[in-house]
Amino acid sequence: MPLTTEAFGQTDVGRKRQHNEDSMLVDASLGLFIVADGMGGHAAGEVASARATEVVRQHMAANRHLLKDLSANPSQDSRNAAQALMEVAIQRACADIFRMALSDTTKRGMGTTFVCLAVSGNKGVIGHVGDSRIYLVRHGQCHRLTEDHTLVAAQLKAGTITKEQAATSQYRNVITRAVGIQESVQVDTLIVDLFPGDLFVLCSDGLHGYLDDDEVLPFVQGAAPSDLPKKFIDLANERGGKDNITAVVVKVSGEGTLEAETSEAQSRMEALRKIPLFRHLTYKEQTAVLSIATTRTFPAGREIVVEGQPGEELFVVIRGRVVIEKSGVEIAELRPGGHFGEMGLIDNAPRSATVRAVEPTRTMVISRLDLMGLMKRESILAVKMLWSFVQVLSDRLRATNSELSEARQELAVAQAIQPFAEE
Repeated sequence: MPLTTEAFGQTDVGRKRQHNEDSMLVDASLGLFIVADGMGGHAAGEVASARATEVVRQHMAANRHLLKDLSANPSQDSRNAAQALMEVAIQRACADIFRMALSDTTKRGMGTTFVCLAVSGNKGVIGHVGDSRIYLVRHGQCHRLTEDHTLVAAQLKAGTITKEQAATSQYRNVITRAVGIQESVQVDTLIVDLFPGDLFVLCSDGLHGYLDDDEVLPFVQGAAPSDLPKKFIDLANERGGKDNITAVVVKVSGEGTLEAETSEAQSRMEALRKIPLFRHLTYKEQTAVLSIATTRTFPAGREIVVEGQPGEELFVVIRGRVVIEKSGVEIAELRPGGHFGEMGLIDNAPRSATVRAVEPTRTMVISRLDLMGLMKRESILAVKMLWSFVQVLSDRLRATNSELSEARQELAVAQAIQPFAEE
């Protein structure tokens, strides 16, 4: 059976506000789930969040085939199309709200935060602007898949304040991005593989302002998904309830026909996390790398890369087995989790060895062009990867120096005993 989702949502005015400016959408038939937190005062904030939700729903429904294409054939083109669909939908909402505010002086400056999860088959597409959040609970761990677009988050990233200072900062509610404040906005998008048992939590800051990230996992464990929205709201109200509170919970279930795809997706993530180049990335950043990766299958005996030929792709063995040959001599064998070709991510230099499939082999492939595009969009990810690459090169240089030193010592010994050997 294919993957299925069940979703539940609830919104509450909280204990301090007179009006609820949050909006949400739970549409399991469309596979669309949204939380929006409006701003701009009563009426304006409500209008902005509700309008953003409706515009995105309409656009996603009209172009649903792009999400189906992603699920049926997760190529780089279909991935790009799905992410562009999410971005365009949110941009349309942004422009629409901005025009509404211009035509009505009582709504000037209105806007909304926005998080969205669109599900199709075993793929999910996330869109995000502002400080509403999406958490993913998977395999006994909780991962935050969004980054707050706030002044305090920017200060934390820059290292100008500590986490302790951020918790009490007078600027912690200052938003740096919102839908509708200007005619367009920068939208964060992310494609995620879906596994049976996944639990997504979409929420406004009225909830996560009272809930530490490390509290999410123990809070949801053992609870029925249908009960969680109310439990989250009750918790936020018990801890102060100073803002509107909205929580949407999406549970993924299924097995059978997608078991192979799920196993492969898990293998891709596990293999990626073991590669030194990507080891220090957060789960969200590793997921972003996976979103630009493709898969390629090679029959037994097929050359994957050829010594002396240029190449700009990193390969990771997912299934099967390959051998590495140097000048026709086998020097190594790689099994699932092994990788080769990382220098191709730096330049299009000739390959230093030939890699051949020993048996039918499936690989994950990351191209230099796609990785450079991701690094341009994600500056922190870029810095981490470049630093990791420096470490990898440093380790290799030390190993080479050690080998050269040993070779020199052996040569010196050989030269010292040569006269005696001649006698």
